[in-house]
Amino acid sequence: MARAATTSDAFNAVAEPRRREILTFLAPRERPVGDIVATLRMEQPSVSKHLRVLRNVGLVHMRRNGRQKMYRTNAEAIRPLHEWSKTFERYWQHQLNRIKERAEAKANKLSPDFNSRRKHEPDDTDH
Repeated sequence: MARAATTSDAFNAVAEPRRREILTFLAPRERPVGDIVATLRMEQPSVSKHLRVLRNVGLVHMRRNGRQKMYRTNAEAIRPLHEWSKTFERYWQHQLNRIKERAEAKANKLSPDFNSRRKHEPDDTDH
């Protein structure tokens, strides 16, 4: 099965790291193209190209404010991406829990010696 063009599929569109940067930058509020160019240190034609792709797949909206083009994210269009990524939340939470358990087990192996020394050492607050 052929891959969808980045101009017709939100998942392919956000596969490009610079587009994800732009979406992240736009998440808090609407911004003009010039702000995106300056803050992300990208060339204006490149920003315009990425914004066109994001706009074509519906991830951003554009409005004119005089001569400026203002862009903002479209939260409803981003929702399917979020819902899909949530599928893996349980997996990552499980991995983080395993790391925590290992760290605690390692700390407990080291702690009897450490804790007994701490009980006999004067506390800085005891003066």
